[in-house]
Amino acid sequence: MTGNSGTAPRIVAGVDGSASSLAALRWAVRQAELTGATVEAVIAWRYPVLPVPVGPAPAAVIASADFEKTADKTVTEAIHTVAGSGSNVHVSAQVREGDAAQILIAAAAGADLLVVGSRGHGGFTEALLGSVSQHCVHHAPCPVVIVRDNKGDLG
Repeated sequence: MTGNSGTAPRIVAGVDGSASSLAALRWAVRQAELTGATVEAVIAWRYPVLPVPVGPAPAAVIASADFEKTADKTVTEAIHTVAGSGSNVHVSAQVREGDAAQILIAAAAGADLLVVGSRGHGGFTEALLGSVSQHCVHHAPCPVVIVRDNKGDLG
């Protein structure tokens, strides 16, 4: 694996705090150790879409919630859990507002590899492949690796 532009290879890993995304980040860090790549841990966040008009109370709750800060905390904790202080791999965090699949595809532009979990925090837990990972497989500008979690073997 060599960088697309003569630089160190770059691996983008999608993170959402799920077990599957932690497994994907762990896989990306191990691959980076083998190839000398850097890793970008990318998390996307959005304001919730409310299906009905809301009054002052729910709007106040939404306004007081800091979704970006929560996303930043999630990705920072994921990096600490996976890479810790013992890894020699450079892992950076990116926190972006928007649709997760579109954010990951944009982040993967110029990357050597995109790594995502098979299932995130979506609503259909029985699905074998989540909508974000499926979208990435079909539209990413680089090879995609999909990683399943190992049912608690993430420590």
